[in-house]
Amino acid sequence: MAQITLIEAVTQALAYEMAHDDSVVVLGEDVGVNGGVFRATQGLQEKFGELRVIDTPLDETTIAGVTVGLAAQGMKPVAEAQFEGFIYPMMEQIACHAARLRNRTRGRITVPAVWRAPWGGGIRAPEHHSEANEHLFTNIPGLRVVMPSSPARAYGLLLAAIRDPDPVMFFEPKRIYRQYKEEVPDDGEALPLDVCFVLRDGTDVTIVTWGAQVKEALEAADALAAEGVSAEVIDVATLTPLDFDTIAESVQKTGRCVIVHEAPKTAGFGAEIAARVAEECLYDLLAPVERVTGYDTHIPLFRLEMKYLPSTERVLEAAKRTLAAS
Repeated sequence: MAQITLIEAVTQALAYEMAHDDSVVVLGEDVGVNGGVFRATQGLQEKFGELRVIDTPLDETTIAGVTVGLAAQGMKPVAEAQFEGFIYPMMEQIACHAARLRNRTRGRITVPAVWRAPWGGGIRAPEHHSEANEHLFTNIPGLRVVMPSSPARAYGLLLAAIRDPDPVMFFEPKRIYRQYKEEVPDDGEALPLDVCFVLRDGTDVTIVTWGAQVKEALEAADALAAEGVSAEVIDVATLTPLDFDTIAESVQKTGRCVIVHEAPKTAGFGAEIAARVAEECLYDLLAPVERVTGYDTHIPLFRLEMKYLPSTERVLEAAKRTLAAS
C-alpha cells in the first residue's frame, strides 16, 4: 500500500465519495482546471467532468450561497475556500442559512454540505493566508467544525463530513499538507465525527490540541518521556460538538491539563475547553490549566511567523509548570 500525504488523502477521499455517490459535487475557485491552489482536487474534473467539479467565479459569497441551495435540494456539495482568510464573506450564508435550515424547517430541510478551507500558518504566506479562525465557527449552533491532523484522519473524517446530513466546516492545516506520509487504505471507511482521538496514553499530564499543533504536542510528549514524565495527547479533531468526556476522563486521571492551539489566546476554542475543565474537573486538578496559543495579534509575516506559532519548547515549558505546581 502506497504512503500518501494529507493533501493526497483529501483528494483520495473526494474521489472515492464522488465515484460512489452521484450527488457529491465539488465547487470553488480554480478547483477544476487547475486542481485547486494546493492541488487538493487535482485530476477530479478530468475524471468526473465539469458538471461535478465546477470552477466558480472569484466570489466567496456566491460559492457559499450556491452550496446552501444545492444541499437544500438534495445534492452533497463540497465547496472550497482557497484560504481560511477568504472565508469571512461566506459566513453570512453559513451562519444564517446552512446552520439554521434544519431548525427553521423543523427537520424538513437539511444541508449536507462541506466547506473545505486550508487553515493556519507556517507556509510563509501573505496576509489573510495564514489565519487560525476556527473559533469563529465553533459558536454557531447546527454547524460541525472538524480539523484533521494526519493523512488517515483527513481521509476518514472527510468521508464522514460528506456523508453527514448537516453542514460541516472542514479546516485543513496546510502546514502539514505535505509534511509526512502514512498508509491510508482507500476503502471508504469513515472515521467517527464528534470524537476525540487519544494519540498517546499517559498518567502525569494531559495535552489537548488539534490540527497542525498535534505535531508539537507529540514532540513535547516524547521530550517529557525522556525525563520520566508520562503525557497523554488528545487530538480533539471535531471541535463542535465537543467530545468533552474523553478530555474529562484524561484530566481525572492525570490531574493536569495543557491546551495547545494556533489561534489567538483570547476567546480561542481552548478557552472553552479550559472553562469546562474548571467547571467539571476542578477537584481533579493538581495544577492550574495551562494554555499555549498564538498571540492576540495578527499573525506576522514570515520572518516572525514561527515565533508566533506554539512551539514544542513552549508546550514542554507549560507541561513542566503544571508538574511543578503540584
